[in-house]
Amino acid sequence: MPGIDHTAGDAPEGENRAASEQARAATHVPLAEEQIREEEIQAAHVGKLAPLVGPVYIADYDYEWPRLFEREAERIRAALGDRVLLLEHTGSTSVPGLAAKPKIDMLLVVADSADEPAYVPPLEAAGYVLQIREPDWYQHRMFKGPDTDINLHVYTSGCPEIDRVLLFRNWLRSNASDRLLYERTKRDLASRDWKYMQNYADAKTAVVEEILARAQGNAEEEVREDD
Repeated sequence: MPGIDHTAGDAPEGENRAASEQARAATHVPLAEEQIREEEIQAAHVGKLAPLVGPVYIADYDYEWPRLFEREAERIRAALGDRVLLLEHTGSTSVPGLAAKPKIDMLLVVADSADEPAYVPPLEAAGYVLQIREPDWYQHRMFKGPDTDINLHVYTSGCPEIDRVLLFRNWLRSNASDRLLYERTKRDLASRDWKYMQNYADAKTAVVEEILARAQGNAEEEVREDD
């Protein structure tokens, strides 16, 4: 992901230092916990899990990303029809102006993500490949695409993770300071060495939760004002 961090250069030195210190704290994990996490990552992966062979690449925002999402969404809807209850562009590529891995994250909601026979065969027939199966975490499934680099995340209707993902996306779209914080954190973490991409994703947890807490607080305040 690394590249020239033009955005971080616009922030005060103290803010950059604080973001770096926060990111370092988020990545410090005892060795025993690292081993357990590696076993979890490998267990969730369908097929052989290849380690990263280079740094994580962060690209400046690309206006092509929404078009790529629409193309994949059309293909998924053609494959699944009315089994698609919700299909959204999520992740950093869904936030205008935010630097990101050039990988399109998509959120697919079905009636029951544990019921693989209901949706996996038609997705596979369309060229999608199941890569992640997590029965113990909201019955989450994740597919890769036939050509465009995507992560297609599948959840059951009503899963609380759906609301969290959409809240995070919508907040970053509307809040410039947290968008900047998230980009700085990602660029800092991307400059480090990671065994698997999931390790990089895990390292963002602290700042994601911090941003989500502000987003949730804002949502609750708006509800109170409406009342």
